[in-house]
Amino acid sequence: MSPVQVLLTGSTGFVGRAVLRRLLSERADGRDVRVRAVTRGDPTATPVPEGVERVRADLSDPASLSRAASGMDVLVHLACRVDGDADECERTNVGGTRAVVDAARRAGVGRVVQLSTAAVYGPGPHRGIAVDEVTPAPVSAASRTRLAAERIVLDAGGVVLRPGLVLGAGDRWVVPALGELLRRVPARWDGGRGRASIVDVEDLARLLCALATAPEALPPGVHHAGHPVPVRNHDLMTRLAELAVLERVTGDLPWEQCLARLRETPGRISERQFTLLARDHWYASEEIWRLTGCAPGPGPLDRLAGAAAWYRAHLAAV
Repeated sequence: MSPVQVLLTGSTGFVGRAVLRRLLSERADGRDVRVRAVTRGDPTATPVPEGVERVRADLSDPASLSRAASGMDVLVHLACRVDGDADECERTNVGGTRAVVDAARRAGVGRVVQLSTAAVYGPGPHRGIAVDEVTPAPVSAASRTRLAAERIVLDAGGVVLRPGLVLGAGDRWVVPALGELLRRVPARWDGGRGRASIVDVEDLARLLCALATAPEALPPGVHHAGHPVPVRNHDLMTRLAELAVLERVTGDLPWEQCLARLRETPGRISERQFTLLARDHWYASEEIWRLTGCAPGPGPLDRLAGAAAWYRAHLAAV
């Protein structure tokens, strides 16, 4: 059987590193998977494991993308901007996606998998909605342009994943944001009853790799990619306290008082982001795990112990 040749963008990012590790573990399990990882820097600057080829290419340079895509079977597109101004997001998330997908199609790449975000739905609250059961209404430039990038992938016959919150070693957004919010509003927020779609980064990587390497590609479509069981904010904060990642808190504050306390204490995390993290934002996510035959695992709370040391070190250095 011919090897599966995977072109991976965003391989040095939080999710990309986990996907690269997972693809290499497929090789260790006897699967013949070859990875070509795109980098904007010098591809020889750091050693790469056997089975990985690093190539220099840029989402703004179509010629470099054409060379990178040559001979590949699958494109796993993870590179994106998650912040920045509107022009930067448009260039990377829309222009870059169009360029790499066009290069892949010209090269005969038969399968495209893209990572998007459930943030395309906007502020919520959302409670167990199916894909596009509500009309996406992204608020930020990053989310608006990632939604536009989905259309490019779907038009090329690809599969799009929309995870909610992603946890694990390398997470520089979710748990650090929770830590800041806890300092500004030291209480159980609205009783900690808000539920969220959360997935551990290693489980998300398994899912992405299953989509990339399965014998048959899934039909084009968008899928939620959280763990099928949403997580209560109280349970998440309790687990993080048990692992000495965040401080333990007692006492509840009603939501309007939470917002008032947040406004009294300025910080990096906005009111909109606080709402995203503390109130209901969960999405029906069972389907993609069933379609791929990929077990979702025990859930993100059980996975946190493996990332606790990384979180403690990272938060101590911030």
